[in-house]
Amino acid sequence: MEPGDTAVIDRAGLDRLVDVLRARGYRVIGPRVRENAVVLDELASGAELPDGWGVETAPGYYRLRRREDRAVFAHSAGPGSWKQFLHPPRRRVLAVGPDLEPEPDPAVEAPVRSAFLGVRGCDLAAIAILRRVLGGGAYPDTGFTARSGGLFVVAANCTEPGGVCFCASMGTGPGVTDGYDLALTEHTGAEHRFVVDVGTEEGAAVLAEIGSCPPAESEVVQARESVSAAAGRMGRSMPEVDIPGLVRDSRDFAHWEDVAARCLTCGNCTMVCPTCFCTTTEDVTDLTGDHAERWERWASCFELDFSYMHGGSVRRTGESRYRQWLSHKLGTWHDQFGSSGCVGCGRCIDWCPAGIDLTAELTRLAEEASGAGS
Repeated sequence: MEPGDTAVIDRAGLDRLVDVLRARGYRVIGPRVRENAVVLDELASGAELPDGWGVETAPGYYRLRRREDRAVFAHSAGPGSWKQFLHPPRRRVLAVGPDLEPEPDPAVEAPVRSAFLGVRGCDLAAIAILRRVLGGGAYPDTGFTARSGGLFVVAANCTEPGGVCFCASMGTGPGVTDGYDLALTEHTGAEHRFVVDVGTEEGAAVLAEIGSCPPAESEVVQARESVSAAAGRMGRSMPEVDIPGLVRDSRDFAHWEDVAARCLTCGNCTMVCPTCFCTTTEDVTDLTGDHAERWERWASCFELDFSYMHGGSVRRTGESRYRQWLSHKLGTWHDQFGSSGCVGCGRCIDWCPAGIDLTAELTRLAEEASGAGS
């Protein structure tokens, strides 16, 4: 096998994939059912994968449901993203003891290689964005580069998008095109099988250890068609307008007040977003003052003190903070990093307690812009 080849494995082969990756020293992370959700967690074996579980999603709504088949990857995005393993929610960046010598960051000194199993196209795009934001530039985040170095990616082409998915209109899915070692397309018919696309030499070597068989041409065609058909079954879509221009020119539109009346400024959307990267630091010490630590944690532009400067916060209203988040995510992100900051996963819609749907809000802004232009 070599990059560009295609093979087929069965459900037992997926279990062997987990075993092979663990034997090669990878920490295997993938989906599993816990606390009434499909979450991402370390896997000890393929038996922990969510066989036969699907989800129902809508604005502010997420429910597990049992499927009639044993599909492993027929669920859409859950509350967690792969970001949490590359850019942790909270980490110690410095510790100083009585001798005033800083202790090393274990993530940099002894990084553990990770293998991500079941990465969708939207999340693969999010990882690529984080590589540019945190791993690129003149001053890369050394913790991030240590965690993402040597990453092995097993992608999962999406054949059943969820109710809040809109990756097709963001150009990030439902299929994957690059950035993976192996890519799986699941089929649950008379036989439970996975069409495997090989992306790298490392992926080919892993597949050789698992064991596979050549696919029938009809099987490959069916896999490609099922992914293409999923693009037409998205639960949501973005309006077909110049989105960066729309958010730039709509700053004074009345619709922002309507959003602010519903938004709780809780920051859920930024916490579940696979590309939001903002952090703040906290310094703590023990009662003796002999030991001090500096911790980095995720921060949100919905926090009142996020924009704090001498004299107070710049963005005091919920309206201004929501506008900042959406304008950066869909507008000025292009200026900073050359792409949108949104990948169309729909998590911010799913996990908003007020059910705010950014695709609907953009559509409303586009309608207001059209009315203003006419």
